[in-house]
Amino acid sequence: MKLERTTVPFGFAGATAGAAICQIIRSSEPLSRAEIGRLTGLSKSTVSLHVERLLKLGLVIETTTSSGKRRRLEFNHQAGCVIAIDLGATSVDVALCDLDANIKDHQSQELLVTDGPEKVMASIMATIDSILASNSVRSDQLYGIGMGIPGPVEFSTGFPISPPIMPGWHKYPLREILSKRYRCVVYIDNDVNLMAVGEMKYGAGVGVPNQLFVKVGSGIGAGIILAGTLYRGEDGSAGDIGHISLKGREELCPCGNKGCLETIASGRALAKLGTKLANDGECYPLKTILEGGGEITAKDIADLADKGELLCLSLIRMSGEAIGEVLAGLINFINPSLIVMGGGLAGFGGRWITTIKEVVYRKSTPLATKQLDIRFSQLKNKAGVVGAAALVVDEVFSMNRVTEMVNQEG
Repeated sequence: MKLERTTVPFGFAGATAGAAICQIIRSSEPLSRAEIGRLTGLSKSTVSLHVERLLKLGLVIETTTSSGKRRRLEFNHQAGCVIAIDLGATSVDVALCDLDANIKDHQSQELLVTDGPEKVMASIMATIDSILASNSVRSDQLYGIGMGIPGPVEFSTGFPISPPIMPGWHKYPLREILSKRYRCVVYIDNDVNLMAVGEMKYGAGVGVPNQLFVKVGSGIGAGIILAGTLYRGEDGSAGDIGHISLKGREELCPCGNKGCLETIASGRALAKLGTKLANDGECYPLKTILEGGGEITAKDIADLADKGELLCLSLIRMSGEAIGEVLAGLINFINPSLIVMGGGLAGFGGRWITTIKEVVYRKSTPLATKQLDIRFSQLKNKAGVVGAAALVVDEVFSMNRVTEMVNQEG
């Protein structure tokens, strides 16, 4: 990396300068003090003053090169840890991560959000307690908790707001409960937003400033990244594409409207349609599942499609066409260069994403798709917890918070 002395004043002084230096170190390869001086234009003594404070705080560590002659500074990803929670409609993932969102421990379990917040949160907190205990994490080592939920969230308060598939969760004080129990900062967001952050920072979307992450599972939603920043909208509801209505469709949605994308293309919708085909006697393999006492799932439909079952193939194509139609409108409006597909239905594989691409390229304008790439998630089922960890770390080590830490140390 070529370093040059700044041609304009650094613009920071006191503890704020220390925080800015911390941000430089965190976002760069290991740097020497001299390189930091050239980047900032600060004197050697001033750089050393702030670096010593960061070293005392444990936020920065100093190592020597292989020759043993040059000391270099890097962010201390092992200074503490964060808890990341990805709550879905039917399961939850809880992970312990370092300060670079690397997963150190991870536990998953099945549960239903429809069981209500008290029961679900009791289970989640028991899992957190287990992970912290098994990894001997002290309270002062836990920097924060990030949690994604499958519904709209008012980010400023952490309240779920009328989530359609989460009865009883409206304005439930998630942030207050977790922060009081674990005595750390807590951030609550929509699960798809966190998946988008995870893919942008560590997955398929690294280095792409304008992208969408589309989760298709029990529900459907999108995380929007514009100019390298997560876009939540005015009140946190941006990206709720599962409730965009398709013309001519009359399926009733739990949100109260008809023809929403979720009622046509989600895993829950396909399971419902598959069950109807089985009950009507139109698909013998699906009927066999019901007769055996099982419930039809989207995975059953995918498995039968892989074996050439025509009706199951048609359901997968219908899902892809509906998603492609909605995405085409978004692409014309936002003009992203990447769409990352994730969630349970991403397991449908090539034929599903091919159908989505066919519709997108047919219904979007040529200029809007000139540089567009549509690909599967790289992080897969870890996107939610990685994104939750990344969100917490970015918030905890924001300029304002690090300024407070440096000021206290000074």
